[in-house]
Amino acid sequence: MKIEQLYTGCLAQGAYYIESEGEVAIIDPLRETQQYIDKVNANNAKIKYILETHFHADFVSGHVDLAQKTGAKIVYGPGATTDYDIYSAQDNEELKLGNVTIKVLHTPGHTLESTTYLLKDENGKDHAIFSGDTLFLGDVGRPDLAIKSDLTKENLAEMLYDSLRNKIMPLADDVIVYPAHGAGSACGKNLSKETVGVLGEQKKTNYALRSDMTKEEFVKEVLDGIAPPPQYFAKNAMLNKMGYATFDTVLKTGNVPLNPEAFEAMANHESALVLDVRPQSEYIKGHIPNSIFIGLNGGFAPWVGALITDINQPIVLVTPEGKSKEAVTRLSRVGYDNTLGYLDGGIEAWQSSGRAIETLESITADEFADKAKKADLNILDVRKIGEYQSMHLEDAQHFSLDLINENMSDVNKDKTYYIHCAGGYRSVIAASILKARGFNNLIDIAGGFGAIKKTDLPTTDFVCPSTI
Repeated sequence: MKIEQLYTGCLAQGAYYIESEGEVAIIDPLRETQQYIDKVNANNAKIKYILETHFHADFVSGHVDLAQKTGAKIVYGPGATTDYDIYSAQDNEELKLGNVTIKVLHTPGHTLESTTYLLKDENGKDHAIFSGDTLFLGDVGRPDLAIKSDLTKENLAEMLYDSLRNKIMPLADDVIVYPAHGAGSACGKNLSKETVGVLGEQKKTNYALRSDMTKEEFVKEVLDGIAPPPQYFAKNAMLNKMGYATFDTVLKTGNVPLNPEAFEAMANHESALVLDVRPQSEYIKGHIPNSIFIGLNGGFAPWVGALITDINQPIVLVTPEGKSKEAVTRLSRVGYDNTLGYLDGGIEAWQSSGRAIETLESITADEFADKAKKADLNILDVRKIGEYQSMHLEDAQHFSLDLINENMSDVNKDKTYYIHCAGGYRSVIAASILKARGFNNLIDIAGGFGAIKKTDLPTTDFVCPSTI
């Protein structure tokens, strides 16, 4: 028996490869499927099952493509309905994979069809659970994504409580836990940075698995402090239910070199969004007017999904040399399949063609501190609410990047704003969006709050949410 976790940091997502006697199961595969095919070919094996723990909301699964390419069977737990062929497994059904067995445990709560897969070894001993978004390390899945007219988040939280206590917690303490996500995912509140654990440790440390916890207490605690889901979640879940264009097609139509003239025509006549994915330092030095920065070197795909509200938006890319394929691939992971090409030769080719560029003013934290001591400045803190509440500059206005599209009216085009995040990535994203919408008096604070804390500017350590 061989188990391998294939973890993708940008999405904080874990896919899994299980092999026994030449038969393979892939759990929650990513959109680009060639990696799985290459792996089974190298091992002289064959994919038998593609196991989906639920309809993912935070990324587009590669299940449909992988099934078409390999003939493997897509498996969901009870209650899943799709526009493509699947095998709908029953609760407690056992699937044979070489000399091992995979038991289907229906664990609704995160979503109605949520399923945990229990792997039994060659001797029939419970070895590991692949818990999807039912159980994370340090947390459980949010129960507010599958609400309907007759089903509330409280109803789902109650289901999740029962699933955990009736299906997961009775398992032995030495059972390994392989969750679908780790820290950085918006699918839970307090996910651990660890990506593999054991159930016994979770029973001791995970707040949601306290043995003396009532259902009412669980519902209250699991729902407390959940931020609104990113807008793309529902769209990704629908793609996972209905199917999508093949990844090969998306890559073929998106990874196309465009000279400056063709690139500009796409932006002007096809209403394509110019998305600059270079490091923020390069964007600051020079960028195409009205382009939006979301760099590949940060949480690229989730920020695209959170900020570009139209999942079908035509996109043209400004990329570092040799990174166009990666950019198209990572966009497709969250369902942004309408990439039309990339600027061949990059920003240098744009400038050489005589076309204008713009810069973004950026100053160090020390320079900012000197200015702040001499005058009242308009400061925008674009970190998340929890970061702001933990510690912030006394005079800062909170303007969470997550909600920039909803809160644009909170800033004034006639004022000059000094923008910071935690480290410098999100502030440049915010500045690029504001610039594209006519805010021209923007100054980025390099190094973000991490650098600002090292100055002697006054900060506030904690603010009760009721006062914000």
